[in-house]
Amino acid sequence: MSQFFMIHPETPQARLIREAARIIRDGGVVVYPTDSCYALGCHLGDKKAMERLLAIRQLDLKHHLTLVCADLSALANYARVDNAQFRQLKAATPGSFTFILQASREVPKRTLHPKRATIGLRVPDHPVTLALLEELGEPILSCTLLLPGDAEALTDPYEIRERLEHVVDLVIDGGWCGTEPTTVIDMTDGIELIRRGKGDPALLGL
Repeated sequence: MSQFFMIHPETPQARLIREAARIIRDGGVVVYPTDSCYALGCHLGDKKAMERLLAIRQLDLKHHLTLVCADLSALANYARVDNAQFRQLKAATPGSFTFILQASREVPKRTLHPKRATIGLRVPDHPVTLALLEELGEPILSCTLLLPGDAEALTDPYEIRERLEHVVDLVIDGGWCGTEPTTVIDMTDGIELIRRGKGDPALLGL
C-alpha cells in the first residue's frame, strides 16, 4: 500500500519533502508532479527500483529514461555538452523539455539506451520537483506517468493512487499538472525535434 502526501504546489512542506526523499533513497518508486505532467521516479543508483519503474510502464531501455536535474550545472554533470549545446540548453531551462544527449560516465550504464549510450535529461520548473531534487542532492531517474493502454498521462492524484497504490511506494499530490508531456529534443547530432509537447521549440530555433 503506497503512502499519499498532499504537498503544496507553490510552498512545499519541508517535512514531507524530506520524507519523500527518504523513500526514494530507500529504493522506493514514487509518483511526483512536474511542470508538464505527473512522472514516475526512483533513485538513479537503484537497479531494482529502475526495474520496477520499467515494469509499471511496460518499457525496455529502447525508450529513453530521463534524469530530472535541479539545474543546468547538474545536467552538465551527466551529459557530454559542448559550449554551443550549453547555450541552447540555457535558453530552454528550466522548462518542459527533455533533451536526448550523450551520457557522461556519471550515468550508470544500465540506464542508457542500449545502442546509443544516450540518456534523456531535463530541468523542470515546478516547486515540488525542485524542492525534492534539492533535498536529494542528485537527479531522479524518471519517465512520464503514461500507463499501458492509456492515451494520456494520469493527472488526478486520487485516480493515480487507486490504480497504482499496490505497485508504487508514494504518490505525491501536487495539484493539477496537465496531460501534455515534455517537448523532446535530440541533441546528439545537431538538433532535432522528436516530439512536440508543452515546451515551445521556438526557444531552440525550431
